[in-house]
Amino acid sequence: QVQLGESGGGLVQPGGSLRLSCAASGRIFSINAMGWYRQVPGTQRELVAGITRPGSANYANSVKDRFTISRDNAKNTVYLQMNSLKPEDTATYYCNADIKQFLTGLTGRYWGQGTQVTVSS
Repeated sequence: QVQLGESGGGLVQPGGSLRLSCAASGRIFSINAMGWYRQVPGTQRELVAGITRPGSANYANSVKDRFTISRDNAKNTVYLQMNSLKPEDTATYYCNADIKQFLTGLTGRYWGQGTQVTVSS
């Protein structure tokens, strides 16, 4: 079994910062790409940022120069540093990871349960 656990969401004023964390646990042999998505009720989940195992990152245009994705491969953890937050960044944020399981060799994309980020004065 594999699980992803997120933390770090909350309420912040416009212009503020938050840092999200997502740790993978369980029968993990290796983790390839990791990423963050977000979703507002009634809309499709959208990619915020992704990062490869070596550390190459890509971002949605709406968050470039404000958000930074990073990962710690030794800890099986991905982070999202969010600066200069805007009300339109309000959403539920989900992490995901492409994981190969230990022993079985099964690979799949796994998702966290989501963490709420609210940007409001």
